[in-house]
Amino acid sequence: MDIALFSPSSLFSEGDADEDHTCAGEKNTATEDSYEERRHQFPGMELIIREFSFHQLNANLLWPGTFAFAEWLVQHRSCLEGRRVIELGSGTGALAIFLQKSFHLDITTSDYDDIEIEENIAHNCRVNDITVIPHIKHTWGDKFPNSSPDWDLIIASDILLYVKQYANLIQTISFLLKCYKPKDRNAVSGTTTANDEHGADVVLPKPAFLMSWRRRIGKEDESLFFSGCESAGLEVQHLGSRVYCIRPQENDKSKIIS
Repeated sequence: MDIALFSPSSLFSEGDADEDHTCAGEKNTATEDSYEERRHQFPGMELIIREFSFHQLNANLLWPGTFAFAEWLVQHRSCLEGRRVIELGSGTGALAIFLQKSFHLDITTSDYDDIEIEENIAHNCRVNDITVIPHIKHTWGDKFPNSSPDWDLIIASDILLYVKQYANLIQTISFLLKCYKPKDRNAVSGTTTANDEHGADVVLPKPAFLMSWRRRIGKEDESLFFSGCESAGLEVQHLGSRVYCIRPQENDKSKIIS
């Protein structure tokens, strides 16, 4: 088994900002059905994560935002308290597994409608000694399997690589936020609050989409995503450390097509 020979801080160096980050022992040539199991250091724990050496849907390696977001969420853990969470673009499931082990979070994973991704997340849950996390196979832009989404917090890290998928991603985010129906009918609205690194309050509404983005792309591409969110009736707020909160605009009356 390989040990990932990098730390979160090493992932953000200027020299390799636009390259995929590989780990010691990774093969230069790989096939779709080959895997590598590696040990990764998360805040307060080590996880064993099986990664695809290659996957056509890019659900293979752990990317910078996973580690950075894990650290941010630990620092702002009160934002997670009492939340029902779904992760978009879960990939290996590593972040969801970390959050479940750390906070016993009510969390669901989601990624492309692909059986290999689902089975690999289940494998990673088992090798890290947790019950298999509920998973939803969903390709962005397609009709969502749950017509009444009840997740009050949506999370994701490093999912803005493919510009051509922005419209589909925004459609999915909009549906999950605007069609949110809580299980507890008495909890339709509300917020959770934590302090940022400067002591200021970080207030998350219900529902909210919380996204970390550390894998660098062009500023024009980033602005395409954020302007697309605003055009869809969503409000974007930068919380610092390249973590963004996206929520429905208060006066938005746009129609959501599921």
